Amino acid sequence: MAGIYIHIPFCKQKCTYCDFHFSTTFSKYRSKMIFAICQEITIRHSYLKNQLINTIYFGGGTPSILTKEELEEIMNAIKLNFVIANDAEITFEANPDDIIEKKLGEWKSIGINRLSIGLQSFKAFDLKWMNRAHTADESEQCVKLAKKHGFNNLTVDLMYGLPNLTNEEWEEHLLKVVQLGVPHISAYCLTVEEQTVLHHKINKGEIKATSEDVQSDQFMLMLKVLKEQGYQQYEISNFSKVGHESIHNSNYWKGESYLGIGPSAHSFNGKSRSWNISNNSKYIEKIERGEDSFEEEILSQENRFNELVMTGLRTVYGVSLAKLTDIQPLSEAFLAKSNQFIAEGLLELNNGILTTTENGRLQADYLASELFVLS
Repeated sequence: MAGIYIHIPFCKQKCTYCDFHFSTTFSKYRSKMIFAICQEITIRHSYLKNQLINTIYFGGGTPSILTKEELEEIMNAIKLNFVIANDAEITFEANPDDIIEKKLGEWKSIGINRLSIGLQSFKAFDLKWMNRAHTADESEQCVKLAKKHGFNNLTVDLMYGLPNLTNEEWEEHLLKVVQLGVPHISAYCLTVEEQTVLHHKINKGEIKATSEDVQSDQFMLMLKVLKEQGYQQYEISNFSKVGHESIHNSNYWKGESYLGIGPSAHSFNGKSRSWNISNNSKYIEKIERGEDSFEEEILSQENRFNELVMTGLRTVYGVSLAKLTDIQPLSEAFLAKSNQFIAEGLLELNNGILTTTENGRLQADYLASELFVLS
C-alpha cells in the first residue's frame, strides 16, 4: 500500500498567511514545469519498489489552476510508471473560485474521485484580509455544485483562531459545513509564520493576533460541535463521518510509503526521507539535466521511533507498542512516562495500542515529545 503526492507550485495570488512553496508568476515556464513533473515521475518510478498505489493526491499551490490537458499529461505519466489500484482514492485540491461546471466534469473524466476544497471561511471580512481569491457566497455555492456533479466524497478546509472571529461565528461556520452535507472537515488553527504578509501586518499593528486562550476555546468548541453532529476526530485537525477518512493522509500517519513529486515535495519509504528542492527554476533545470532534484536522509532508529510516536499520538489509530519494539526496545523512561500520562488521563493503552484521550489531544505534540528517544 503506497501513495503518490503531486505538488503543483502555482497560485493565482498569495494568501497573507501562507508560507507554502508556490509562484504566482508562472506563465512563461508553465509547460516546462508540467513536463518536469512528468519526467520526475518516470525517473523515480522505482522508489516505491513496485508497490500497488492506492492513493494519489494533487496538492499545492493550487492544482485547480491546471487545464484538463495538463492533468491528463500527469495522470498518464503516473499510469505508465506505476500500478494503480482499481479503487484508488484520487484527491484533488481546488479553490472555490475554480469550481465550475466545466472543470468538475473534466476532473471526473480524468479519474479524480475526491475533492479537497479550500474554503477557510464563510465570512467576507476573513476572506478579504486573507487575500483569498473567492467570495463568501462562492464558499457555499461551490460545495453545492461539487455535490451536484457527484463529488460526494469531499472535504473542506476551515480555519479558526482568526483575528476578530468570535466563538459564535466559528460555530456557525462549522454548522454551515454540516448543513451542506460535507462528510470530512480539516480544521486548522491560524499560525503566524515568519516572512508572511500576515506576520508583517501583525508586527505593524494592522492586524491583532488572536490569543492562545481564544484559539484553545475554539478548538474545544469544535470538538463539542462536531462530535454532536456525528463526526469522528480521527486526527488532531481532521474530522469525518464514518468511512470518509482521508486514506492518503491516514497512510502518512500510519507510516506507509509515499513518493512526492514536484518542487518542495517530500517522500518516505520507511527507511529514508527525501525532499525536493524548493525552487521552481532550479527544479526544472535539475530534471532537464538528469540530476537528482532532491536531498535524502537515512533515518536513524531514534528518528523512526520518534516519528511513529509523533504521528500515532495525533490520530485515533494510536501507536502500536509492538511496532515501536520492532524498531528498538522500549526504555524504562518511555514506560514510566507513558504510565504517568495514562494515570493523568491523557493517554490510554488498549490491546497494545497507545492513544491520546480527549483531554490529551490538545497536548498531543507535547506528550509525544516527552516520549521521544533522545540520541
